[in-house]
Amino acid sequence: MLECAFRMRYLDLGVIVVYLAGITWFGARFRHGQKNLRDYFLGGRTAPWWAIALSIVSAETSTLTVVGTPALSFAGDLGFLQIVFGYLLARIVISALFLPHYFRGEMFTAYELMRRRFGERIRRLTASIFLVTRALAEGVRVFAISLVVSIVLGTGEVASIVLIVCLTLFYTFEGGMSAVIWTDVVQMCLYIAGAILALGVIQGSLPGGLGPALTAAAAAGKLHLFDFRFAWNLEFFARPYTFWAGLAGGCFLTMASHGTDQLVVQRLLSAGTQAQSRAALLASWVVIFFQFSLFLLIGILLYVYYGANHLPPPAQADRIYPEFIWRRLPPGVAGVVIAAILAAGMANLSAALNSLASTTVVDFLRPLAGERGEAQEVRRARWATVAWGGVLLAIGILARRWGSVLVAGLTIASIPFGALLGVFLLGVLTRRIGERAAMAGVAVGLTTVVYVRFFTPIAFTWYVLIGTGVTFVAACAVQSLTRGRNPESADTWS
Repeated sequence: MLECAFRMRYLDLGVIVVYLAGITWFGARFRHGQKNLRDYFLGGRTAPWWAIALSIVSAETSTLTVVGTPALSFAGDLGFLQIVFGYLLARIVISALFLPHYFRGEMFTAYELMRRRFGERIRRLTASIFLVTRALAEGVRVFAISLVVSIVLGTGEVASIVLIVCLTLFYTFEGGMSAVIWTDVVQMCLYIAGAILALGVIQGSLPGGLGPALTAAAAAGKLHLFDFRFAWNLEFFARPYTFWAGLAGGCFLTMASHGTDQLVVQRLLSAGTQAQSRAALLASWVVIFFQFSLFLLIGILLYVYYGANHLPPPAQADRIYPEFIWRRLPPGVAGVVIAAILAAGMANLSAALNSLASTTVVDFLRPLAGERGEAQEVRRARWATVAWGGVLLAIGILARRWGSVLVAGLTIASIPFGALLGVFLLGVLTRRIGERAAMAGVAVGLTTVVYVRFFTPIAFTWYVLIGTGVTFVAACAVQSLTRGRNPESADTWS
């Protein structure tokens, strides 16, 4: 029996090793043909819209979704899905408001738009906010990957973090944005297929199948989706998963993450035309909705499974899905699904490395050191990727003590996103706001959200809306008080 169990584990480990080696080799093959930064950071703008759409989804979700979402519905209900409706509204706004500006001329980063409108200082400020926020949020995602690897290999979390970061860093260093997009497509398909496979196995393990399981889940309140309660009090704003928090919070969070965050904007800029970029953005919502529904359903069925078999859940809720896969799924199948989870994490990590490197090179090194020869600029971009790999490795090790991976990741991103979105809206909606007023607005907005986070019970779903509103109003107030106008910002904005 013990010998048979070892053979089963060896089969699963073999599947995982083949996947890790294969995806690393596949990504590294895109090194050829990279002559300049346009090739390295935008993939030559040759990727089709559907590939960019899948890449956007990979950037948006990652292992936090795969590991964290089933844990949310296992412990609660379907309420998290309310946020996804806000995601659709945001995509419509971005398509109408931001994309036309991004496709006026060739841009490598979102923050070049701020330089055009306000000046170099705002560009550096917004780029700095992105670098800090993305590094912290990605560190949490790196730790989420380590949870899976440590379960599979029995290694410590630190060793798991080092393994995944090094493998992903290698093919991102070699292949640039083309490697990021096309490995995203492969890995996206793999982890959705893995989730569907896991869902089928869980369903087959339940007495009576899916119908009785959903009946039991409904009786336990697990299928509750919408919460339309509304009140002007702190108790209402402290609830993260209501319809109003989801619609407003999800909308503003996505406007910030998809309209101002280089991680996603870089993908939008990689499209050949504005129409293709818009198609990719809107199509990605359909995949997102399906994906969140799928993983929430997995969490609910796991709740029924654990209850029916009188099993104690893991002490750490985020381990519920990967532990079930590794311990309960048939040999070979477990290896495929675990590889799928690793695919989600590696896809997002490669995108983060590339976007951090592009912002570092284009928004900081280029203005300071000047443009170099094309080969030298590509070399500089690759070494910036390596440097950020080291930073994310360190943050991933520290993130082990930050609590629930999904909530931690969303909270970290939500704190500065409001100020970032606020200044971008100032840029595209106003003409008379100058650089100093905009910087003052960012400072006030960021300070306000930090206060809200640490000194009020308000839920993270409201942070971006609050930060955006305060930034916008504060900048307008400062501009009005100084009674000045920045002629450069009005004259150069086109």
